[in-house]
Amino acid sequence: MPESLRLSVLDQSVGRTGIPQDASIRDTVALAEHCEALGYHRFWLSEHHSLPTIVGTAPEVLMAAIAARTSRIRIGSAGVMLPHYAPFKVAEQFRVLDALAPGRIDLGVGRAPGSDHRTARLLNPDPRSSEHFPQQVRELHAWVSGQEWPQGHAGHGIQALPHGATAPQMWMLGSSGYGAQLAAHFGMPYAFAHFITDGEGCAEALELYRHMFRPGMVEQPEATVCVWALAADTEDEAWRLFASRERTRIDRQSGRFGPLLPPEEAPRAYTQAEDAYRQGLRGRAMVGDARQVAAKLRVLAGELGVQELVVITWAWDPQAQRRSYELLAREFALDGA
Repeated sequence: MPESLRLSVLDQSVGRTGIPQDASIRDTVALAEHCEALGYHRFWLSEHHSLPTIVGTAPEVLMAAIAARTSRIRIGSAGVMLPHYAPFKVAEQFRVLDALAPGRIDLGVGRAPGSDHRTARLLNPDPRSSEHFPQQVRELHAWVSGQEWPQGHAGHGIQALPHGATAPQMWMLGSSGYGAQLAAHFGMPYAFAHFITDGEGCAEALELYRHMFRPGMVEQPEATVCVWALAADTEDEAWRLFASRERTRIDRQSGRFGPLLPPEEAPRAYTQAEDAYRQGLRGRAMVGDARQVAAKLRVLAGELGVQELVVITWAWDPQAQRRSYELLAREFALDGA
């Protein structure tokens, strides 16, 4: 296990039954301020579209709001779904963000649509846009870092402004070996979405990344893992709160997507197959009191050989979500706890 383990946050502005969706956006900003005070290292935001479960659609806009309300914590996208956009425009957006929070901006990019295919086509009508992802990553880095395009290139003489003393740090986000190989090829920091796969393929992707890495945007491999976790004052309370997340995950297996239910309304009768999935979900879940969850996180970090974990927590009650981060900050003796 690493001697010093950094903790960071990923928030998705989760939709909640009975709560206006716009409140989730404001809760995300408030959570960022709270987590900075607790001593967390980064605060990342995801991008999803037309999904009632997750209403965070524009991480770059939320990052600006958070930049205006914080002074220390790093702020990032996890990630911008790059096939939807022109790299030049993304570079401009993040250069502006870096001007607002110099040296604190992480530009995480991913290839997945963050939506269904119909919605993805509305964002970018090109059905093969994801095939250009490696070239987009290359171009985005050039724009962000201020590299000059050669004579004859369409971008020759054009700059992504504003310039400053610092630049956003690019990250590759992924949940498979593809992202790991691409991050290694470009020499980028790499974050694996453990919470999407329940850990499946994580160790293999990190091993692939480290084995294939060649210096580029950074000189040495730099990897982190985004993991779902929920802590409460008691183990029983944590499992009660987990019912909301559990119901969402089970419903998703059959293509049902909806806002997070209050824990007392979440349980329903499950089929035999659903119950088997539920038991597996509970067996892998980082859920419990602070000591239990911290122990699980330390074991995971040790097994994967990472020095940082990015924790994502869903709870219907924002106060329960904040309490979870408070408990973990105290357990890991973060600077502000």
